[in-house]
Parts: sequence; C-alpha cells; structure tokens
Amino acid sequence: MKRFGFIGLGNMGGAIARGLASGGAFALHGFDPSEGMCRRNADIMTIHPTALELARNSDYVLLAVKPQVMRPVLTGLVPALGPETCLVSIAAGVTLDQLVEWSGRKCPVVRVMPNTPAMVGKGVYALCFDHELLDEGRRQTMLDVFSSIGQAHVLPEKLFDAYTGLIGSGPAYVYAFMEGLIDAGVTLGLTRAQATSMVSGLVSGSALMAEAEGAHPTLLKEMVTSPGGTTIAGLNALDEHRFKFAIGRAVRAAAERSKELAD
Repeated sequence: MKRFGFIGLGNMGGAIARGLASGGAFALHGFDPSEGMCRRNADIMTIHPTALELARNSDYVLLAVKPQVMRPVLTGLVPALGPETCLVSIAAGVTLDQLVEWSGRKCPVVRVMPNTPAMVGKGVYALCFDHELLDEGRRQTMLDVFSSIGQAHVLPEKLFDAYTGLIGSGPAYVYAFMEGLIDAGVTLGLTRAQATSMVSGLVSGSALMAEAEGAHPTLLKEMVTSPGGTTIAGLNALDEHRFKFAIGRAVRAAAERSKELAD
C-alpha cells in the first residue's frame, strides 16, 4: 500500500486527509507543529515528530502549509527527497517553478488548487501536471485521489489564475448572492431564520438539479420562467442592474489579483 503524507493538518489538509481515509487506498502519515491538530487526526494516520521524518516515510507528500512558510518547509525536506517521492502542494500563489527549485529539483511535483467546499467533501480541484518529472502513473494516481473527494480538473499552470478567479474565489460570490436573497426575504416580512433556511435549501437544491439534469443553466432557468410571470419580472430587474456583467467583472478582478500576487 502506498504511503500518503500530510504536512499541515489544518482545515484543508485535515479535510483532504479524512476524505482519503474513508477510501482506504493509502496508509496515511501526518505532521503538524500543533499538538492539537496531531491529536485530532491521530485516529486516521501515523503521526510523526518532524516533517523530515514524515517525508522519509511517504511516497506522496502533500504540503498544506501557508505560502509564506513554504520555502523553509521545502528546503528542510530536501535530504529526504528523491525520484521515488512525489510532492503535492496546495499553497496558493506558490508557482511550480518555485516548488521545484526549493525542493532541490530532486522529485516530481504536482501543484493543486482546492476551494473551501473541500472541507465538506465537495471541493473542486485544479491539478497542474506540467512538471517534466511526473510520470503517467503518478498523474493517474493524483487524478484518482482528488476525483475521489470532489471534482478534479487538469489544467496547465497558466490557467490557475482563471481557476482562482472563478472557483477559488467562487464560494464568496455564492455566499454574497445568498446574503442578498436573505436580506430581500427579511425585507418582505420573513424572519431571518426562515429566509436563511429557505435560501440554503434553494441553492443546494438548484445545484443538485444542475448536476442531475445535465442541462445548461439557461434551459433550467427557462423551466422557471413563464411568459409575463413573476420570474421574468425579477430577471429583467437583474438585467437592468447588469447582473451578469457584475459577476464577470468580479471573476476577472479576482483572476487579475491572483496574477499580481504571484508575480
């Protein structure tokens, strides 16, 4: 059985580890400087006292650390790295070239970008397989790993800013939309608790329909929109305020900021 190690067992690292633990395909290993995080995950993995020891006992090492500490963490792992180890980074803004350089160019590297729904097993992941040392077997393993805990999309690194603007930042747009709907419901006389529960059900149900029906959102929208009815009146009001333009502008602004932060 292959060994999958996690350096960093916080919200994202811990969520991915628990997703893999439920599948049982890997022997899991972990390290975190926080004893509390280690205790919280000790039921699903072997805990190591140092990141270096973990790397020596793992075939895949997932780095779930803050971007500002990635360099010292990686350079500290170099003595344990070699062609038999595959590094997987989920740190935002740390490029593949930086990861390869800081790891001493000794092993294959995969860059992965998750979004926050990964914490409830519904993540949408971007996987970068651009590193020339990455063989087909490891590519397939990574694709299988992240497909088992959410959606996995293979993208060249040049599209990671687009992913960040659309999907990485996307949950915040959804929550902002939900917040607007909830406030509208309260304005119309519903209690905040009622409006919040209704809107949560609305969004989750609509998302399930989009997945189950396999239809384009435009067709699903038309199912709700009767000629001269209430829905078309609401949609026209959104159009008057350039709703789609505002969404597109938000995604572009986030993608542009992502590129700025990486430069």
